[in-house]
Amino acid sequence: MSTVNSFGARETLAVGDTEYEIYGIDSVEGHEKLPYSLKVLLENLLRTEDGANITADHVRALGSWDPEAEPETEIQFTPARVIMQDFTGVPCVVDLATMREAVEDLGGDPEKINPLAPAEMVIDHSVMIDVAGRLDALEKNMELEYERNKERYQFLRWGQTAFDDFKVVPPGTGIVHQVNIEYLARTVMTREVDGALRAYPDSCVGTDSHTTMVNGLGVLGWGVGGIEAEAAMLGQPVSMLIPRVVGFKLTGEIPAAATATDVVLTITEMLRQHGVVGKFVEFYGEGVGQVPLANRATIGNMSPEFGSTCAIFPVDDVTIDYLRLTGRSEEQLALVEAYAKRQGMWHDPSTEAKYSEYLELDLSTVVPSIAGPKRPQDRIVLTQAKESFREVLPSYAGDGATVSPNADGGDGSFPASDPSTPDSDNEGGGRAPKHQPVAGRASNPTEVSGHDFAIDHGIVSIASITSCTNTSNPSVMMAAGILAKNAVNKGLASKPWVKTSLAPGSQVVTGYYEKSGLTEYLDKLGFQLVGYGCTTCIGNSGPLAPEISDAINEADLAVTSVLSGNRNFEGRINPDVKMNYLASPPLVIAYALAGTMDFDFENDPLGQDAEGDDVFLRDIWPSPAEVEDTIAENISQEMFKDDYADVFTGDERWRSLDTPEGATFAWDGESTYVRKPPYFEGMGKAPEPVEDIAGARVLAKLGDSTTTDHISPAGAIKADSPAGRYLREHGVERKDFNSYGSRRGNHEVMIRGTFANIRIKNQLLDGVEGGYTKNFLTGEQEFIYDAAQAYAEQDIPLVVLAGKEYGTGSSRDWAAKGTKLLGVQAVIAESYERIHRSNLIGMGVLPLQFPEGENAESLGLTGEEAFDISGITAINEGASPKTVKVVATREGADPIEFDAVVRIDTPGEADYFRNGGILQYVLRSLVAA
Repeated sequence: MSTVNSFGARETLAVGDTEYEIYGIDSVEGHEKLPYSLKVLLENLLRTEDGANITADHVRALGSWDPEAEPETEIQFTPARVIMQDFTGVPCVVDLATMREAVEDLGGDPEKINPLAPAEMVIDHSVMIDVAGRLDALEKNMELEYERNKERYQFLRWGQTAFDDFKVVPPGTGIVHQVNIEYLARTVMTREVDGALRAYPDSCVGTDSHTTMVNGLGVLGWGVGGIEAEAAMLGQPVSMLIPRVVGFKLTGEIPAAATATDVVLTITEMLRQHGVVGKFVEFYGEGVGQVPLANRATIGNMSPEFGSTCAIFPVDDVTIDYLRLTGRSEEQLALVEAYAKRQGMWHDPSTEAKYSEYLELDLSTVVPSIAGPKRPQDRIVLTQAKESFREVLPSYAGDGATVSPNADGGDGSFPASDPSTPDSDNEGGGRAPKHQPVAGRASNPTEVSGHDFAIDHGIVSIASITSCTNTSNPSVMMAAGILAKNAVNKGLASKPWVKTSLAPGSQVVTGYYEKSGLTEYLDKLGFQLVGYGCTTCIGNSGPLAPEISDAINEADLAVTSVLSGNRNFEGRINPDVKMNYLASPPLVIAYALAGTMDFDFENDPLGQDAEGDDVFLRDIWPSPAEVEDTIAENISQEMFKDDYADVFTGDERWRSLDTPEGATFAWDGESTYVRKPPYFEGMGKAPEPVEDIAGARVLAKLGDSTTTDHISPAGAIKADSPAGRYLREHGVERKDFNSYGSRRGNHEVMIRGTFANIRIKNQLLDGVEGGYTKNFLTGEQEFIYDAAQAYAEQDIPLVVLAGKEYGTGSSRDWAAKGTKLLGVQAVIAESYERIHRSNLIGMGVLPLQFPEGENAESLGLTGEEAFDISGITAINEGASPKTVKVVATREGADPIEFDAVVRIDTPGEADYFRNGGILQYVLRSLVAA
């Protein structure tokens, strides 16, 4: 609560018959030239100024922001609310429940642990595509979801009753970011404060990096680690440096053949090349008004893929129209417009703010594209997709692997299937000719047991319309539905080896598919509804058919997935699939029809029609006018109002769950899903002094672009892994292992899955992939978890060595939590992604950086050294030191010495590290209050 008003900013805004207390940013000199995003931050500082943590100097520093300067001024941003999904949200609630007990142990009141900002969780990450290509897929998958996750869901139901201002959107409703823009986001918040109704900009932090999707609504928000989100819920501001802001000017209009997905892949490539890590991106210019809200949200969603903190659009008429369409009240619309205009936050293309850097895209130059096979920024023009696939195939399929032309001298395209013969996988689909390899006479044609077709390198084994990025966008979803209709009417069918699925982001999508009559055509191509949630895009693709999986693994085929998602990192989508491509929803269907990535849509026919004429993609591609007309006729405000009328109630399964009661949670000692974590064991009211590190061994030596997908436990749990062993020892059968994500509430499972990705390459071992390391106590190769336990028994600290962009990817708190619990005290990398660096500090792990221009190789580090790191103790005296001294010694070699840069960037981060982590800091603060 603000107690200081140094700038006389508090005033009254009348909208209709209601008066609101606001903080006018025009009270601060320099406000008029600030970018939209910094105006939101300026209001935030004015409203939360307390004379201690947030002072008049902070406000003035933002008002006099120098767009050219490098960030150096720390400010405290207090988000209006917190949004979570269940994978990352469950550990938050587990930690809050544990903190209640810890406060009690320290003599405090457990009720103090309560969200002070609205917190909302959408359960969307637990549905898996076990069943696909069937009309009952949704029902079957939800049955399995509740069977697997009953303990977690009971725990969340307890949390919803035990904590104030915490709401849960039950399973089967939608994807968190789509539910956020369609229902939860306010754009302008209101709250009763000291008897006055206060209005202020909506802002949020979320436990998923794609929280930035809400930037499309003019809401400033981004993904943070779960530990930061917990602190925000408990009233702690987010510490940050006033950022550089990249102005991205949009002009022109999207051409007929391109989609919003193509726009976002183009922007992702441009911004990755430009370099925007740690910066805000803000869109401006005449073209902004031509960008529909759904497209703005699609662009904002991909902010983590190009590395910026946010990617925001200002408020304008397009924002108001979308809020009206999605069922917000007329009173809310009037407030949003009046407030934005009063604060100078309404988009005026004739007035240009100052920006740190400038980029521009003429939307008319965008062409159809995909991205892959392992990074979202690796855009491929669709006309070059076949050639690009062939170029990279050898690196995935082994030495000399190629995709050869057909035996008859053809171009390698797949011959037309026979639509008259139904197959068992896709209702109404065609069947492949007997024993015909997918791409003709390729290097490894492999017959599939029980089927009369063979598969090869490059087959599309998964084609999935999934992920918030695109399923929130009616233009690309309707385009997919119309393309499906056109394909069926031409007699085309998905190939029988393709696992097809449709997982929309909200029930509104299936509502408009039904109303427009497109559902039956999607069903006929195998794109039946499998669930409402994040599925393929987070690795919940479910198993391939056993005979397909066996054929892939027996021949070591490099097969592909195509999904309308935002992430395609190695090992993420499915353990059988080595190459993953991002594409628009209509292109996902097109690739299901083609059946292979070795396909040229310009020149290769997808099949033949009833007259025997070739059918090409251009023959079934819908026109923009048809898409727009279909949207106008079939999407209404009533759909949104009806679907969100009782959004927190849930279905009968949810309502019938037994719900524990009480202020503290009754932990079940036998649970393998929810266990009390050890973070606060033995914690005193005052922190122990920080110590230097002596004799540390290297647990892992990793290369560039090691992602949180590589570090964090995710996907399926293998039976012979440490996590699999643990579950078996606790009586869990293999069929009930579930995924790592579903067991995030159990630290015992998660620690065993840290650094265990099947594609991670630990350079301490030669040519080995997976969660292994060299145990320097024995000289043997072991699972990383087992080696870490051996080191812990002898009190040997651990370090991790890494390359550039360490921690790129999702805001996974377990990438940091698991690192800490394995005994890692420091990471030394060439550079860090923003969220993971922050999360390491939040868990008390020291992030260090090699000197500029140096890395492990240039310094001669092999990873076999013992590390002494001195100078860390200076943190006990106050602010963090700029550098610390590292001495690495190994037998038979001279010591290697260098000054590592300490990446504790703000005084607030130094406080967290000094306390052993952000949660410990918050806990001690609450007990002392």
